[in-house]
Amino acid sequence: MQPIIITDSCSDLPLEYVKKRDLPILSFTFNYKGEDRKDDLGQTLSYTDFYNGVREGHMSTTSQVNSHTYVDFFRPYVELGKPIIYMCFSSALSGSYNNAVMAKQMLLEEYPEASISIIDTRSASMGQGLLVHLALELRDQGLGYKDIIKWIENNKLRLAHWFTVDDLEHLKRGGRVSGAAAFIGSILSIKPILHVDNEGRLVPVSKVKGRKKSLKGLLEKMQETAVNPEQQTVFISHGDALEDANYLADMIRDQLGVKDILISHIGPVIGSHSGPGTIALFFLATQR
Repeated sequence: MQPIIITDSCSDLPLEYVKKRDLPILSFTFNYKGEDRKDDLGQTLSYTDFYNGVREGHMSTTSQVNSHTYVDFFRPYVELGKPIIYMCFSSALSGSYNNAVMAKQMLLEEYPEASISIIDTRSASMGQGLLVHLALELRDQGLGYKDIIKWIENNKLRLAHWFTVDDLEHLKRGGRVSGAAAFIGSILSIKPILHVDNEGRLVPVSKVKGRKKSLKGLLEKMQETAVNPEQQTVFISHGDALEDANYLADMIRDQLGVKDILISHIGPVIGSHSGPGTIALFFLATQR
């Protein structure tokens, strides 16, 4: 039986894509303006409204998904006898992965014959989304449950994530940079370049002066490590900064001639920590 591939809203895939691929998405939650909300891919709170609120000082907070929510989400597929591959947000950035593993064990006590694989993608935003996209492509080509899992595990650490942010204040809130570094960086227009490492953690790598240089820095990382870029579909996500995302996409097309580029918003769960103006680039590389 063909497996059902499931992911969560931290993959930041566009709603249109999710509907087209009939992809089950488990919504993470966030608290915004004193209200708990589901990250439903911009349906009840538009991305622009969310980021405008953040710009006005309405900071949002996030929480992990509990095991009972996972059980309730997985159960209908288990009852239908469908093998499940859940591709989860990085365990280094959320405790949700561990709760998904607990949910699997709870379900296996009820349904010992069920096939449930919980994969720590060690990825975030459309890096996670691109890994899901590639897994869906393999499934549509006829690969089975075990072969898809094997491919994901063998290739997830080749999924390169490169980010830059427009405002260091949000990284300061998350403990990624010091208060002094954020203050000085803002004055001098210092823009960090970060990536997600093999453990799935967001790590600062370098700093450049000015927005355009930071975007070119993402392109340079791709030039250094991308594998057969002309054959790749590349993903770019942005924190309400479509113009900059398109600027990066145009550079990539001109310099690397990639097959296709999909651009989408960074949702409120990731965006709560990265802030408006974040630009992120994802592609297959020799290594992260």
